[in-house]
Amino acid sequence: MIKVIVLRAAGSNCDVETKYAFDKVGAHADLIHINRLLSGDVKLADYQILAIPGGFTYGDDVSAGKILANQIKFQLAEALQAFHNSGKLVLGICNGFQVLVKAGLLPQVDLARDQDVTLTFNDSGKFEDRWVFLKVNESPCVFTKECKKIVYFPVAHAEGKFVPRNLQVLQQLKDNNQMVFQYTTENGHAPVYPHNPNGSVENIAGICDPSGRVLGLMPHPERHIDPTNHPQWTRLGLADEGDGVSIFRNAVHFFK
Repeated sequence: MIKVIVLRAAGSNCDVETKYAFDKVGAHADLIHINRLLSGDVKLADYQILAIPGGFTYGDDVSAGKILANQIKFQLAEALQAFHNSGKLVLGICNGFQVLVKAGLLPQVDLARDQDVTLTFNDSGKFEDRWVFLKVNESPCVFTKECKKIVYFPVAHAEGKFVPRNLQVLQQLKDNNQMVFQYTTENGHAPVYPHNPNGSVENIAGICDPSGRVLGLMPHPERHIDPTNHPQWTRLGLADEGDGVSIFRNAVHFFK
C-alpha cells in the first residue's frame, strides 16, 4: 500500500479533499499535523508521497504559506532532502505550492538556496474563485504522465500570480520543461483575464522540479475528483471521472 502524508497546519482547509483523492486511487493517506513531524512522533521516511494541501496556513499573516515554509526549511530540511533523494514524491496545491517555492523545494530542491520564484497578489486585486482551463505541457512531471491535454480545475486564491526572479530563471524553467501547467482557454488559445485569473508570467499555473517528482500548482485538482464536481455536469452529462483523478493516480502508479 502506497502511504501518503497529507500535511496539515493551522488554517489548512483542503486536507480532507486531498486525502479523499489519494484514497480513491488506491493509496492510504494520513492527515498529519506539522507538530507531529516536528516532535518526531511521525516520521516522514515512513511515507512515499508528501502532499501539502490548500488553505490559509497560519492565516497567511506574514505572506501566503511563509510560516509553514519556514518550519519546513529550518526544522525539517534534512528529512525532506533525504525524502527527495530516496526517489519519493512531493505535491503542493495552492497554499501548498506557495509553501514549496518559499521553502526551497521548487523550482529545484535546495533548501539552502535563495527563493527563485514566488506567488504574489493577483493582478485583479481580489480573491479569485472560479474554474479555469489548464494546458498540460510535455514535462518530466510524474503526476501528469497520463493526463488529458487540457484539464478543468477551480482556483481559489488572492496570491496566485507566478513570478520568476528574473529572465534567466524563466528561461531555465523553459529549457528544463518545468512549466507543467499553463492557463489557457477551452480551445487552447492564449488566455487573458479571467482565463488567466491572476496575471501569472507566461500563464504559468504549475511547475515541477527537474526530476519531475516535485509538483506545485495553484488550481485545485482535488476539487474535481467526482464527475458531479464539474459545475456544468447537469448540462454536459457526467464524465467517467473528474479531471483531477489522473494527477493522484499517476503519483500512486509511479511506485507500482
